[in-house]
Amino acid sequence: MMSRLGVWFMGVLAHLPLPLLRGIGALLGRVLFVLAAPRRKITLRNLELCFPEASAAQRTQWARESFIVFCQTWLDRSWLWSAPQSVVERRVKLKGAVHELEGDVPTIIFAPHFYGMDAGGLVLPLRTQRAFTSIFSTHPDPAIDKWFMQGRQRFGDVRMLNRADGVKPIIGNLRKGGLLYLLPDMDFGAGESIFVPFYGVQTATVPSLSRFARLGRAKVIGMYTRLTPEGYVAELTSAWDHYPTDDVEADTARMNRELETYINTMPGQYYWVHKRFKTRPEAQASVYE
Repeated sequence: MMSRLGVWFMGVLAHLPLPLLRGIGALLGRVLFVLAAPRRKITLRNLELCFPEASAAQRTQWARESFIVFCQTWLDRSWLWSAPQSVVERRVKLKGAVHELEGDVPTIIFAPHFYGMDAGGLVLPLRTQRAFTSIFSTHPDPAIDKWFMQGRQRFGDVRMLNRADGVKPIIGNLRKGGLLYLLPDMDFGAGESIFVPFYGVQTATVPSLSRFARLGRAKVIGMYTRLTPEGYVAELTSAWDHYPTDDVEADTARMNRELETYINTMPGQYYWVHKRFKTRPEAQASVYE
């Protein structure tokens, strides 16, 4: 009942002017930064590991910004998933190598966990008629899960594939000339990962980008979505040269280096609240204790 009420309330928020909605998000983010002590500690620890040369004050500023942007982008789902298409097109801009979406070459879009990722994923089907797939994990609350699925599929030919369904439908869509929106930059445990550097730390990283690109005979482009006062800007890169190779480990390390380049341009907008370094190489102690 409460979750259905929350979804209804998000529909109400969709009608607010964007500056007011962002102001509410900023207030909630500052409050959450104080109250959510465990996540605040995780965020600060992640930033300490990745930016040891930055001052403690700078890392705290980025951490606070991360909480604010987290709340702002959560509230923005209200209009992203229910406002008229014209509103979304006005507020979410796609720039960069947009020509990479043309044609029928199998294409994987590397879309890491910047907080604006839902905005980027929503605008892509508005700019191409190609079949578009993304991988998801089911939310435990049915009402929230339905809201997520309907919101992310509201434009274009979008198919959400459950992670539990395996790789066959993913590769099948790619080989037919489709687009895959892939977010492989989370810690999914040792069983699905290999250890490669991320900001100099050996990090459990899913090698799916390299493997899917090779199996699907696909090119890889990056997409990095930035929150702005006017909405969002999603930037597409040119196709990565010499990718994939026969070396999955080298490919996965390169993926992390590409990600670092863009995190460095907006450190406060990356998903630092996640325990990115939870899984450690054998015999190494937790970095969060």
